[in-house]
Amino acid sequence: MSNDYLLAIDNGTQSVRALLFDLHGHLVDKAQVSIDYADNQPGWVENDPEAFWQSLCQVCQRLWANTPVPKSAVRGVVITTQRGTVVNLDRDGNPLRPAILWLDQRRARKLPQLPWWWRTAFRAIGMRDTVEHFLHEAEANWIAQEQPEIWDRTHKYLLLSGYLNYRFTGRYVDSTGSQVGYVPFDYKHGRWAAGHDWKWQALPIRPDMLPELVAPGTVIGEVGREVSEATGIPMGLPVIAGAADKACEVLGAGCLSPEVACLSFGTAATINTTTRRYVEATPFVPPYQAAVPGHYNTEVQITRGFWMVSWFKEQFGLHEQQEAAALGVSPESLFDALVEAVPPGAQGLMLQPFWNPGIKVPGPEARGAVIGFSDVHTRAHLYRAILEGLVYALREAGERIERRSGTAIETVRVSGGGSQSDAAMQITADIFGRPSERPHLYETSGLGAAIIGSVGLGLHGDYRAALADMTRVGRRFEPQPEHAARYRRLYREVYCGMYERLRPLYQSLREIDAAG
Repeated sequence: MSNDYLLAIDNGTQSVRALLFDLHGHLVDKAQVSIDYADNQPGWVENDPEAFWQSLCQVCQRLWANTPVPKSAVRGVVITTQRGTVVNLDRDGNPLRPAILWLDQRRARKLPQLPWWWRTAFRAIGMRDTVEHFLHEAEANWIAQEQPEIWDRTHKYLLLSGYLNYRFTGRYVDSTGSQVGYVPFDYKHGRWAAGHDWKWQALPIRPDMLPELVAPGTVIGEVGREVSEATGIPMGLPVIAGAADKACEVLGAGCLSPEVACLSFGTAATINTTTRRYVEATPFVPPYQAAVPGHYNTEVQITRGFWMVSWFKEQFGLHEQQEAAALGVSPESLFDALVEAVPPGAQGLMLQPFWNPGIKVPGPEARGAVIGFSDVHTRAHLYRAILEGLVYALREAGERIERRSGTAIETVRVSGGGSQSDAAMQITADIFGRPSERPHLYETSGLGAAIIGSVGLGLHGDYRAALADMTRVGRRFEPQPEHAARYRRLYREVYCGMYERLRPLYQSLREIDAAG
């Protein structure tokens, strides 16, 4: 048994996991606790911050109860969390209201009035709609408008990562690699925005309400007595600043250069490359700070990504749900049979996966669409079209990254729940026309956090050395030439024209919906 282990705590959207890794990237033990969210009003997704903490404590205690790894062999703990989930704390560090999750659909009704010169500048460079989207989406604006008494009492405004760091260390501190959300952050320089930045006038947040920022891998404190008693983590263990779950996922998949794209098949589907250059894949939409200091992730996101698989299961998957219950497996594991029953291209059924009205890319009016229905189509065709549509959208995003960065993507590496489907992996290789690779383990976000901890504690000399020891390819899927040729035509001749042709109809739907 190795003498050195790292504890990664991954607080995702659906569950919190406590993961023990050795220095060779092996997941030696794991515990998991599901997260249930309050459903106070349609479109709201909230959770008590204390419930996040209690789930974390519970999962750690469950890990220690079942692992043979001695606590004395654990060298440090790193936390990675879901992004864009915000917490309001009072002067005593107590939550003032439930945390608002990134999936929440509420919007600020009133737009803060920006100075005329900013409005003129945004209009001139075509950013007006993007800025208005930011103003509506910012949770801070909604809270300040709808719950002003809570905002007035807010002493600290933190992302979930900053809140959990505070619970561990007593410090208001967070990682630059975790700053993904509607906060006044300078993504290019990895710091809070300068005083003249328009975001300070677009949001009610004051500089003193935000945490101290440090680079991923920084030791931010150690586990104290109370935290040790609550979690079972040894007292005095170093706590290392991590990064957001997607940033850690990219790192855990071994994607450290722009030639390798990391696709995430999770609740939100994303494509990322890692680069030292500041590259806006979409003009005026910044890349995020990567888990590796001095690097950026050129991310493009399909907000309702593999959430669509859950939607399909709920709406059309009763047979698989019943069969899975009898076999003791997950319904999703049976869906590959549906894919294999249908030829590539789903016999002309094409899907555009913009399932979340109000998204800013490709445009706030975008909707989902399915075209090409005929009497040959079944639910199996629809399921295959869902997977194909998601990969088409990610390919388009990848081509955008290539154009803006000037670097060709040679390989795609796929992580997230959807990566466990061989059918989805083969579709990815065929549509991209490039090999698609599955990392050696599923828990890439937790592995990325462990890599950060290893480098931060000096257990590996640098990130390249850590990736060489701790990441590797599990299985590689090569494009099938005949299928790739068919997908290439469908992508170029049909998919790439869908949005612009449907855009006027999407706009009309938006206006009609707004009118009630």
